[in-house]
Amino acid sequence: MATSYRPGLQPATRHTVRRPMANFRRNPASPFRHVDIVLVACVAVVTLFGALMVYSTTRGATAPYDTSYVKRVIMFMIIGAVVMGGIALFDYRKLRDYWPFIYGGSVLLLALVLVPGIGSRSKGTQGWFQIGPFQLQPSELAKLGMIVGFAGLASQFRGDLDNARVALLLGVCGAPMLLVLLQPDLGTTLVSVAVAFALLLVAGVRPRILGVLAVVAILGTTMVLTSGVLKQYQRDRLGTFLEQGNSSTLKSQQGSAYNLTQAKRAIGSGGLWGKGLFNGPQTRLRNVPEQRTDFIFTAVGEQLGFVGSGALLAVLAAIVWRVWRTAQLARDDFGMLICTGIMVMLVIQIFENIGMTMGIMPITGIPLPFLSYGGSALLTTLISMGLVLSVHMRRFS
Repeated sequence: MATSYRPGLQPATRHTVRRPMANFRRNPASPFRHVDIVLVACVAVVTLFGALMVYSTTRGATAPYDTSYVKRVIMFMIIGAVVMGGIALFDYRKLRDYWPFIYGGSVLLLALVLVPGIGSRSKGTQGWFQIGPFQLQPSELAKLGMIVGFAGLASQFRGDLDNARVALLLGVCGAPMLLVLLQPDLGTTLVSVAVAFALLLVAGVRPRILGVLAVVAILGTTMVLTSGVLKQYQRDRLGTFLEQGNSSTLKSQQGSAYNLTQAKRAIGSGGLWGKGLFNGPQTRLRNVPEQRTDFIFTAVGEQLGFVGSGALLAVLAAIVWRVWRTAQLARDDFGMLICTGIMVMLVIQIFENIGMTMGIMPITGIPLPFLSYGGSALLTTLISMGLVLSVHMRRFS
């Protein structure tokens, strides 16, 4: 600690200037003293493991092995880690003044991607921007934009939610959902619905209103499933899930049925300990379609078995637990709502992605957080972790 003097002043008027390091050491409320090391370690472990699994699914059966995919994953990992660290250092409370721009920007991207000539189409979905050799999927960023927008608006109401304010919150959630559904991307829309319902519940919306919204959501889902909004391959995926035991029905849906059959076969062949890293025949022969993205968990099950899959689920559960804990410790409603939305987003994506590979959930294009190949999904997830860290670090300040 340094002491400064001014000529002609009495000793009582001396003032002290605290050095930054001394402030860090002595101030118990300093954000740097409250970094969630457990969360950081778990995120690092599962992200590196995801890169290893992507490499195992894309390297090929024989040398020379393909490293192009894993190099891209590592590049996005580095970018995401830097962004996550920068957001953690940034005081999340300042976002309360800028949430309209964050939310509005995400909605604008969703609108632009639907414009022919601006957005690009892939596998029946108009949901990407082609930027050189890379693709940006705005629906991934929109999930986080919706969470920040909802938290920013709801925190201004301070729990006083009349019907008009609930309608405003529903509008904040509904706009990005509608644009994503128009792509069409049913999986991301369903994730957003679950996140929105959880945020409304935590924000203090009355149970009667939540009941009405649940009925409306069920009716809306039924209308979407029975209308012409969904593409044929999406209807086939749902039909495959509902008719898994009916061989005659599955013959008309051979593509979707083949995906599910190969996924379950790969996971089941792993047994207790697995075939060994890089030794899974289903993975080496690339029998599982889209294995590096939607079906990445099949590589874990086949190569590392029940034990490896259980270890992965334990790390993912630890991440969810730390996010939930941060939501409880948050100093304000804004931070609590952000962490709650991120937690639900992770839980739904993990459950749906792993469930669909085992046949207990319908097949959708939802990535497995931290593991599935895809720069937009990985960056969004790491940005989310940065926000959680920022909330955790400032729970005493």
